[in-house]
Amino acid sequence: MTNPFQFGVLVDNEFFTDRINEIKEVQMSLNSANHLILISPRRFGKSSLIAKAVKETGRPCIFLNMQNMLSVDDFASKLLRELFRLYPMERIRHLMSHFRIIPTISTNPVTNTLDVSFQPVMNSMVLLEDAMNLIEKVSTENNKLVVVFDEFQEILNIRKGLDKQLRSIMQVQQHLNYILLGSQESMMTDIFERKKSPFYHFGKLMRLNKIPYDDFREYITSRLPIKEKEKLNSIVEEILSFTNLHPYYTQQLSAQVWEMVSYDNLVDGVVGEAITKIVRTHDLDFERLWLNFNRTDRSIMLSLSKGVNPLQNRQVATSTTFSGIKRLMKAGYVIRVNDYEIEDPFFREWILRFCV
Repeated sequence: MTNPFQFGVLVDNEFFTDRINEIKEVQMSLNSANHLILISPRRFGKSSLIAKAVKETGRPCIFLNMQNMLSVDDFASKLLRELFRLYPMERIRHLMSHFRIIPTISTNPVTNTLDVSFQPVMNSMVLLEDAMNLIEKVSTENNKLVVVFDEFQEILNIRKGLDKQLRSIMQVQQHLNYILLGSQESMMTDIFERKKSPFYHFGKLMRLNKIPYDDFREYITSRLPIKEKEKLNSIVEEILSFTNLHPYYTQQLSAQVWEMVSYDNLVDGVVGEAITKIVRTHDLDFERLWLNFNRTDRSIMLSLSKGVNPLQNRQVATSTTFSGIKRLMKAGYVIRVNDYEIEDPFFREWILRFCV
């Protein structure tokens, strides 16, 4: 038996949940001359959504995570490596004759892929400009290349002024669709909505929300091997109540419940047992996180764990609490969809069990 719930990787086919309207919206953008900016908290399924939407169009796609970029020349190298994954070297070689600095290209014997590197240069922006110009040259009007930059807000941390230089290149390119993903809402909003930003109104802004309750309930119900309908409905409701519809953690908890039902024949109390097992598995990780929090952060996380708005805590100055919330959101521990909430419901459960 194969577990029908999947998390932690890009999901597709039978593992993909709903998002029908969102896929249509992404594909409408790809069928235009416009670019797309997609914002949502981490682990909401942005990457899986984009991968599925692009795959259905049949168009070539380059996908880069900006968190993995160590420098501008590293950015250029990884961009070229992705390009070589799509197109034969013979097709690209003559287009590289105009490169101001020729990269070193070698085959990695372990992965059987091409590695790309550059000699150290004074102006690494030259490398990126040539790489960006190359991806435009291989793209055609009838089969436009899709370029996806995940965690795009990290561009501000790679090198000062890179956003302005990159925008100057991208704004004159044709026959390309850019999709720029980001999980830090305040930074992404500042990049694309602040008038003085180089990327002001660069493309269509889209926000990815949680999967609707009814869609998730149907998805889980159809996959859990529980014959008694009343117990099945109760278990599904308990899962969704605990995860608050967070896509990643709903899949994680559902996967654990499926294993316990399938292999341990446990039905009564299975959700509670599954939660306990996952919390215990991550106990040391959660403890390390908690010990690294300052007193304000702990106060905020305790309030959120109890379902209380931390801004209503009169014992801490509102400005201090708000700064703490922003810091925790930037680090990914707190998200805001309708209200502030702890991103990881298992961490929330750990706090309630061991810190209250």
